[in-house]
Amino acid sequence: MKDLFGCAAKIDHIAIAVKNMDEALFFYQGILNFKLLERREIKGAFSGMKSAELTVGNFSVVLVQGTGPESQVCKYIDEYGPGVQHVAITVEDIEEVARALTKKGLEFSTNIIKGKGLLQIFTKREKNSGMMYEFIQREETETGFEEGNIQELFNQLESAFAY
Repeated sequence: MKDLFGCAAKIDHIAIAVKNMDEALFFYQGILNFKLLERREIKGAFSGMKSAELTVGNFSVVLVQGTGPESQVCKYIDEYGPGVQHVAITVEDIEEVARALTKKGLEFSTNIIKGKGLLQIFTKREKNSGMMYEFIQREETETGFEEGNIQELFNQLESAFAY
């Protein structure tokens, strides 16, 4: 019998909000021996974010740092402190998962974001824990994110004033 997610629960990645990207990179690369895959800077209508995608084995971490006080990441840190900002869970059928969770009363901050080999949707933040969940369907085994997906996510969250 399959669970709600259509597969064995598996974490795709976690995103960690940091105050200082250089210090975080030193820790993850220099101490924990993660491999840096890519660094990016995304700009929205009124805020921005720096990100760094790192991997070790089959596990990846995305570090995120705001670029100013209006940034979603800075607002997140102001509200909840630095740390795990969201957890991404791999699913087989993102549309079915979104329908089932909506039926149960879960609200989403984004629509399904479609990119090359990748579909993603983000929940509204759960206020008790500060957690946001991403459900992600990968059609390719390749790790990584397209800049277009990240920009679309950033734009949708900024438009919804979600952090």
